[in-house]
Amino acid sequence: MVCSASAPASLQPATMSWHGPATCKPTSMVQAFTIVGGGRIGQAIANMGPGNDVVVGRGEAVRGPPGPILVCTRNDDLQAVVDMTPPERRKDLVFLQNGMLEPWLSGRGLQDNTQVLVYFAVAKKGDTPIDGKTDVNPEGLTAAWGPHAEAVAERLHAGGLSCKVLGRDVFRLAMLEKLVWISAFMLMGVRHGGISVGQVEQQYGSTEISDLVSELCTAGAAELGVQLAGGEVERLRAYARSVAHYPTAIKEFPWRNGWFYGLTARALAEGRPDPCPHHTALLREVGAV
Repeated sequence: MVCSASAPASLQPATMSWHGPATCKPTSMVQAFTIVGGGRIGQAIANMGPGNDVVVGRGEAVRGPPGPILVCTRNDDLQAVVDMTPPERRKDLVFLQNGMLEPWLSGRGLQDNTQVLVYFAVAKKGDTPIDGKTDVNPEGLTAAWGPHAEAVAERLHAGGLSCKVLGRDVFRLAMLEKLVWISAFMLMGVRHGGISVGQVEQQYGSTEISDLVSELCTAGAAELGVQLAGGEVERLRAYARSVAHYPTAIKEFPWRNGWFYGLTARALAEGRPDPCPHHTALLREVGAV
């Protein structure tokens, strides 16, 4: 059986919103997906399904059953996936990538497509996913927005994972928080010799990381035109504790730290102060810019 339970009415305002009553249905009734990418995440999601998903490999044409097409690839492969998807099916693409996707999606007319913030981990292909529940958000942090958000949440619930369905504005704020988390904790870990995110949180959480998270949240919220709800530092430190073993590295720079550095570059070019001076200094220190 697949069971989806209602969440408590009072949840953290920056990331939490639930829609719909509790429901249960047999796993065989869960909707079949097309899944692009058969790596750790793609295979884990397929394993939660009814057994008739179509998994599409690298370079293959994107074809499968009607409904959601989950894109479980690296960010740099996204354009190739779009190109291999028939134009009439591109509205069904569901993006699960980390980072700032909004400019890229808007540039391709995909700004209304479903997006998912993945807060579960799969150590290696075939392993059981570990839900990203924290001591601040024990109900879980994974969230989805868009036309296929309910179907994605239903599938994750089938695998015993949490997933909230959010409105667009709440999702954008939650997306910003995750972008800040991966940008701040990775950069700080590299700055201190490649320590884990748990070590970053334990050793620098109340000092350097707190300042950096606050700086990036403020700059990002101003750029997106959203209002911070407060508690960002506490939520993101709690998530770092929940994945304490995770290594740090600066990856996919244009999609992560590069978005914040773009705010810096634009401000300086216009004669305005750097909105992210601490971030910029750290990027220069580690040789990322």
